[in-house]
Amino acid sequence: MKVILLSDQRHLGKRGELVEVKPGYGRNYLLPQGLALEATHANVISFEQQRTKIDARHAQERAAAEGVAAKMGDLRLEISKRVGETDTLYGSVTASEVAELLERKGFATDRRRIDLEGGIKTLGDHKVRIELHPEVIAEVTVTVVRED
Repeated sequence: MKVILLSDQRHLGKRGELVEVKPGYGRNYLLPQGLALEATHANVISFEQQRTKIDARHAQERAAAEGVAAKMGDLRLEISKRVGETDTLYGSVTASEVAELLERKGFATDRRRIDLEGGIKTLGDHKVRIELHPEVIAEVTVTVVRED
């Protein structure tokens, strides 16, 4: 199935590209989520005509994400966890916990856009990447401390 991507997809391609995907993936995920259009002749022509509007909306979303990333730049989150005798955590810090801390600070983010790079399993400071937009990534510092 050929589709036109309406937004950048990490493993598929950039916005505006014509890509071949499996029919189930296109029909059940990309099309209902509004991430792609079926690549019919009429849709290709319509997309080319609306490309300037889509580019303007994309630039506006990127600018908003850059503003949020600038606010997040110096953000430090602290989380307390139970630790063992060797200062390793019982379990690990999850993306859901980081998303919850961000929400308390006033930043609503999806936990699936938080990259913990293999997990946080030790005490101390850890850099966490948050994908706010396909072209904008913010980094926050998560400090893991011993729970009393």
